[in-house]
Amino acid sequence: MEHNLTAEEWQSELQKVITPGKAETLQRFFRTGKGDYGEGDMFIGVMVPDNRKVAKMFAGASLTEVEKMIQSPIHEHRLSGLLALVEKYRKAKTEEGKREIVDFYLSHRYGANNWDLVDLSVPYILGEELIQKRYLEQWHELLESQNMWDNRMAVVSTMLPIRRKIYVYTLEAVLRHLGHPHQLLHKACGWMLREMGKRDIALLQDFLAHHIAQMPTITLSYAIERMSDDEKQYWRAMKKES
Repeated sequence: MEHNLTAEEWQSELQKVITPGKAETLQRFFRTGKGDYGEGDMFIGVMVPDNRKVAKMFAGASLTEVEKMIQSPIHEHRLSGLLALVEKYRKAKTEEGKREIVDFYLSHRYGANNWDLVDLSVPYILGEELIQKRYLEQWHELLESQNMWDNRMAVVSTMLPIRRKIYVYTLEAVLRHLGHPHQLLHKACGWMLREMGKRDIALLQDFLAHHIAQMPTITLSYAIERMSDDEKQYWRAMKKES
């Protein structure tokens, strides 16, 4: 029953699957130092596969308990709450049930304040809604936001549409953020372009031909990662010439 699943029990289960010594490594990896994008974030050392298992155990918890997890200063607590939302969304039987999860997710997205928290949640909640042409207004708000994590949400949420060969969102999001100042957006844009190129290489090539001059080098590197060495050399040379 939902009311028997509490955030305190949830956090206790996460404590049981801590990998000793991992917290320090994760804090360095996710750039938690002063002035970095993850400044002040706190880790306890739970690996993602273990966190997924715990999140599924507590996917039946009430949204009140999920909220407590997302509000935690501990990175893995927030991730577990977000993973539980993904599971709740997947299991929702009605559009109304799915809408409740999406609304909750968007109103609590402040908890998704690092790239893994965004990438492991937004494609499987908002991304599915984009396929159905729902929440387009909210997606555009994320796209135009002054918050970098909102921007990454807008970009990475296009992953599921890409898998359905729907590319319009990806193209719009990448074009909007080609001039973004942060590397995390450059990488996300390149990643989505690469995923698009796996399914429609001609579309990727056309995009590169028209926008390579404005494209950050790291975005290009990610976008052409799956191409042959000759193709990579061609696009790098074109970038240099531009």
